[in-house]
Amino acid sequence: MSGQKDEKLKEALQRELEKDVNLKGYALKGDIVEGEAQLLGIVDTLAEKGHAENIAKSISGIKIVDNSISISTDGDITDGSVDFEVAEELNANPNVNLKHIGAKSTEGIVTLVGNVTDPNEIEEARDSASKARGVTKVESQVKVQEPEMNLHQIFHSQVNNDYED
Repeated sequence: MSGQKDEKLKEALQRELEKDVNLKGYALKGDIVEGEAQLLGIVDTLAEKGHAENIAKSISGIKIVDNSISISTDGDITDGSVDFEVAEELNANPNVNLKHIGAKSTEGIVTLVGNVTDPNEIEEARDSASKARGVTKVESQVKVQEPEMNLHQIFHSQVNNDYED
C-alpha cells in the first residue's frame, strides 16, 4: 500500500517540477520512499534549489525533503564574477540598501556584512544573493542596530520627560 502511495506522490512531484516555469528546463528528478522525497539534478542558483524544495514541501503527503540538487553553472565562475552578480541582485532589490549591506564571496559562499536597523533587510539581502549564479550558500554577519535618535529624542530620553505640547 505504501508503495502505491509513494508512486502517486512521485508522479505529483515530477508533474509539479516539470510544469514550473523556473525549473522545467533543468529536468530535475524526484523520488519518494515512505513519504520522504529526494530531489536530484543540477540548477544554476541557490534560489532555484530552494524553490524546488518548496514545491516538494507543498505536496500533501510528503513528510521530509532531502534536497540533493547540485548548483553548477556553465563554465568557470570566479569569486569576482560571483561578487559582481550578487551586487547586481542586491542592487535590484528596492528593500536592500547597498549603503547598509555588502557582500564578499569565497568559493561560492557569500558572506553578507554591514549594519541595518531593520532585520527584514537582512532576509531580503539573503534572498537576493541566493539568486546569483555560482552561490552555494549565503551567510550573514550583518548586525542589527537601533535607529539613530534625533536631538529632540535624545533630550527627552535623558531627562525622562514626556513630550511637551
